[in-house]
Amino acid sequence: MNYCYDTNMDIQGMLQGGRDIWGDTKLSLEEVLVRLNVVVGDISRLARDRQEGAPVSAATEAELQKELGNVIFSMIRWCDDLGYSPQECVELAKRAQAAYMKKRR
Repeated sequence: MNYCYDTNMDIQGMLQGGRDIWGDTKLSLEEVLVRLNVVVGDISRLARDRQEGAPVSAATEAELQKELGNVIFSMIRWCDDLGYSPQECVELAKRAQAAYMKKRR
């Protein structure tokens, strides 16, 4: 695959990129959840197809990559839509995951 990656891939750069695409309209929690569930549904269909023995192809791998990217790219904007700092949300998640794993060890 030959991708031309955006050189501004930090959280603030991705937030600005999302705003450039979608504008400054803020979504409500309910609107965010509807959109998130669309992406989760798309990923779930790919997982179901694999579980049912569908061949993994370059096209399905690219689709999975795109959907995972949608979660990351969109969630940054949605955190901001809901009035949260995306950076702070990521830091809180990182700390929570580390604490969870520390308890399990």
